[in-house]
Amino acid sequence: MVQFRIGRQKGSFRRPGRLRFCLGDGERAKFTPSPRQHLDYALPMATRTRFLITSAVLCHLILASRLVTSQLLPANAAPKAASAQFGRQKLPVKITAIHQEKDGALYKLSGNVEIEYGTYTFSGDEVTYDSDSGDITAEGHLVLEGGPNNEHIEAARGRYNTNQETGHFERVTGTIGLQIRGRHTLPSTSNAFFFTGRIVEKTGPDHYIVTDGTVTTCQLPHPKWKFYARKVVVDVGGNATIYSTDFRLMGVPALYLPFATHPVQKNPRQSGFLIPNIGRSSIRGYTFGESVFWAINRSMDLHAGTEYYSKRGWAPDAEFRARPTENSFVDLTYFSVFDRGINGVKQGGTEARLLSEGSFAHNFRAVADIDYLSSYVFRLAFSDVFTQAVNSEVKSEAFLSNTAGSVFINGTTRRYQDFQSAASGDVITILHAPGLEVSTLDRAIWKTPIHGSVDFSMEGLSRSEPGFSTAPLVGRWDLNPVMSVPVLFRGWSFRPELSLRDTIYTQQLVPPAGLELTDVGTAISKTLNRKSIQGSVELRPPALAKIFDGEHLGRKWKHVIEPRIVYSYVTGVENFPHILRFDERDLLSDTNEIEYSIVNRLYAKKSSNDNNECGAAGMPALMVGEAPVHSRIPWEGPSPTQERPCEHQPPTREIVTWELLQKYFLDPTFGGALVPGRRNVFTSTAELTGIAFVTEPRHLSPLISRLRVSTSLRNDIEWDTDYDFQAGRVNTSTALFNHHVGMFTIGVGNAFLHAPGIISTTGGAPADVKFNQYRTVLGYGNQDKRGFSGAVTMGLDARITQLQYGSAQLTYNWDCCGFNVEYRRFALANVRNENQFRFSLSLANIGSFGNLRRTERLF
Repeated sequence: MVQFRIGRQKGSFRRPGRLRFCLGDGERAKFTPSPRQHLDYALPMATRTRFLITSAVLCHLILASRLVTSQLLPANAAPKAASAQFGRQKLPVKITAIHQEKDGALYKLSGNVEIEYGTYTFSGDEVTYDSDSGDITAEGHLVLEGGPNNEHIEAARGRYNTNQETGHFERVTGTIGLQIRGRHTLPSTSNAFFFTGRIVEKTGPDHYIVTDGTVTTCQLPHPKWKFYARKVVVDVGGNATIYSTDFRLMGVPALYLPFATHPVQKNPRQSGFLIPNIGRSSIRGYTFGESVFWAINRSMDLHAGTEYYSKRGWAPDAEFRARPTENSFVDLTYFSVFDRGINGVKQGGTEARLLSEGSFAHNFRAVADIDYLSSYVFRLAFSDVFTQAVNSEVKSEAFLSNTAGSVFINGTTRRYQDFQSAASGDVITILHAPGLEVSTLDRAIWKTPIHGSVDFSMEGLSRSEPGFSTAPLVGRWDLNPVMSVPVLFRGWSFRPELSLRDTIYTQQLVPPAGLELTDVGTAISKTLNRKSIQGSVELRPPALAKIFDGEHLGRKWKHVIEPRIVYSYVTGVENFPHILRFDERDLLSDTNEIEYSIVNRLYAKKSSNDNNECGAAGMPALMVGEAPVHSRIPWEGPSPTQERPCEHQPPTREIVTWELLQKYFLDPTFGGALVPGRRNVFTSTAELTGIAFVTEPRHLSPLISRLRVSTSLRNDIEWDTDYDFQAGRVNTSTALFNHHVGMFTIGVGNAFLHAPGIISTTGGAPADVKFNQYRTVLGYGNQDKRGFSGAVTMGLDARITQLQYGSAQLTYNWDCCGFNVEYRRFALANVRNENQFRFSLSLANIGSFGNLRRTERLF
């Protein structure tokens, strides 16, 4: 192997001349200095003699073909005139080939030719290279690869200049953002893509122009989809701009676009029009929509568009997102339907929601969660998620808080709406005008055993509902200091507590004079002062525990029993019927009660490090019940197929938790606050269960049972039930079962409600509120799995034996795209009876085509 260098060595003298020497393959090479550049060498006489003798030996003894490597020095070692000629600094060049023929600055190379310069490598079968100009001409299997974006160009022939990084290639296949390892390609960016072209011009270091070519993210040579275009302009690290293109799916033209862009950068947030969506619904008709995306800046963007329903009208929607700082975000969504009506009934409306959060200096934090809904019938008719469609509550809240040591200060405003029916105006609205809340942590007072805390609020409120309304602003001041003396003795916990509460209202309620129990009364402007004394004693005996001998199911087991008794007494609330109801602060009544509960816990500890909870779950978000929230930011969250971490230590897990709770009311009338025949709600009953079970004097509350079983991260069983001994029935029961095993997901649930109704004044039977629904989910695979995946969910109303909703989604994914099809069924009273057929075609690094939104998919 012979190496030779061109350039001036430090300390050398200039001497023009002609050097001939024999290469290892028996060919004779020539080196002729150019007129502007001479061969400079500073070798002593003895060294030059040894060099020539070595060359002569190689000419006679090495007759087989050898791989010859040549390395050229960078431009800063050559005369300055040469660098000025090309306008940019030359990079070191290394030449490797089986055959080399050199004539001055011209190299004729063949056989496994490779020319390396900087981070690029140029290879081919037959290559001519001019070291002065940097021009390369190649024939046969030309390959250019490298660079910071992992460019890879394969062509039949072409020209290239290493100094200017420009070239002309013919019959090209190329990739950007992929590392080629033999027959395998490894993505080096989230937006890697492939392209082909009859002619490709490289007009700059990061700029290509493709003529008569294709662009795709699928593996070549048989991509599942591609954009075929007359011209494609590629800015490496930016976008691929496609002109006059038709989109082809499985080789069949499906869509023509005069202009399109493809991201070729790490963060593909570029402004432009998105792919149109189409669909069909039995009550909306055919739908067609288009939207635009505006990348305002790095931390802010806007997505706005509209859909046209052939049977209903226009439906605009928009979403604005911002991330001003690392600790703040803003998300504003808007959806509206300008309904022409169906069968003479219009159901259009508007819903908008603002989610925002920010943290500031000096421990200040601001949060806004504001929801606006014009009418409940609009949500019932047009929401595409069942749990949202049947949600009759609209909650808004905004606050600015500060925490300084043990003091918490909060400035807040809230608005609550509860739609009682689909009829217009049948809604309860409660407004909390901007107010102030101050509270402290329960801490020891100085160095005494007495603990204390304070809770104070000052705000303006209003309430309105059909047939009743308060003043536009009702003042309320509430002060509640609390003192306690916690005592621990040999495992026993004893905590007596005393509090004084003083609440002032600027208005009060005048109860109805008649016997009509549905009448609320009248609000009058007269100050009301509620004063109360509250005392309680909490007793927690030592927990009973037993560790079982031996192992069962590969685990050691421990059973713990935790009893608890609380006695509460409240007196002084003599004006309960005159108190306006705004929130939980207004439910306080006299009471004399005992609460007793017992909690059973069963723990299991593995005796080995083996873990069977590693790897990707099938569909963690597909479950009966509310899925866990992984991030406070709406558009962020873990991957649905994120692998669960493996625990390397023998884990201890709480397998079973079972709590039994009940109250005994020594005062069955709650100091006279109870109104027979009405669903009464007091602080002591609301803390126990959400069902208003008190319709008549009683001593025993329902027995509350809360059971949860979870043997691993992949399964969960819950059963919450309230049994009323006085009525001899179950008031509520909610049972949930979810299990994930491999790629399979299964979930079953039942929700049962039997709440007491209002007793009619005419002597009729009370109209009890009843509800009984079954729900099931079943899924296989996940959204990123190659091949088929599918899921089904259904909700059945057992009382009327009707399917309230159902959905089935089928997905097939290839390496670069996926197809989703979904059927949905809604049957919501007499408001909505709809069948939906939706689909989406997702293209890697491009987007989705269709009307099945990602946020509305089953998985």
